[in-house]
Amino acid sequence: MNTLRTMSRDSKLPRLEMQMLWRHVLQVPRSWLIAHDTDPLANTAIVRFRELEARRLAGEPMAYIVGYREFMEYEFLVSPAVLIPRPETELLVETGLDYLKGKRSPRVLDLGTGSGAVAVSIALRCPGATVVATDLSSAALEVARTNARLLGAQVDFLQGGWYDALAGRKDFDLIVSNPPYIAAADSHLKEGDLRFEPVTALTDGSDGLSALRVIIEGAAGRLLAGGALFVEHGWDQSQDVRQLLQSTGFKRVASAPDLAGIDRVTGGIYN
Repeated sequence: MNTLRTMSRDSKLPRLEMQMLWRHVLQVPRSWLIAHDTDPLANTAIVRFRELEARRLAGEPMAYIVGYREFMEYEFLVSPAVLIPRPETELLVETGLDYLKGKRSPRVLDLGTGSGAVAVSIALRCPGATVVATDLSSAALEVARTNARLLGAQVDFLQGGWYDALAGRKDFDLIVSNPPYIAAADSHLKEGDLRFEPVTALTDGSDGLSALRVIIEGAAGRLLAGGALFVEHGWDQSQDVRQLLQSTGFKRVASAPDLAGIDRVTGGIYN
């Protein structure tokens, strides 16, 4: 008789990943797995688990297999059309929200929204804000719109490359972005989860700074006086990003470290 207990002995997955897959297959909470680990399993459930197990053992990200990832305490749907939201990107949201404190009806722009995690999280945490989000990918925008609808967030999604999607819209209080910043020659693109994620969301196809240059240089024409720009970047790019901001006229330029102590978000105020 196949039970969760006997199946766990045969699985090559780490225990937590195995539990995540069983919760997904059976649509039950973790507590149910513990209380029913000796119950017989239906053959259809076993077949489905084995299919998902094989995908995970082949290296496919767990988020794509189960179809969601938690971010800022919200559950976001994800697909191979979008980058998987990561904990370090929560720093970008938190930094933006800190800047918005005390502002009435601020206007916020999220460039390259992907799953919508950043834009939707800001809209939910700052309900008085008007949030606009852009992305070049129609498939990504479909995921983002679904997330906004399911989570009850008001976000205006526009398709197009960076500022080109805005059709003249400007006067934003805050611009945020987590653009592709991995250099095209970086070997990490061929490792781990990155192998399965959309390459255009990971690398600019160049030195890792070209998208950041476009965003920083174009921000001046879109921000109100005293508006802020914050961008996420690579572990070794903070100095380059600070220089780009300063050379474009931004003041109070500073970087913020992630939980690992690595400068991950850099921004400034445009006067």
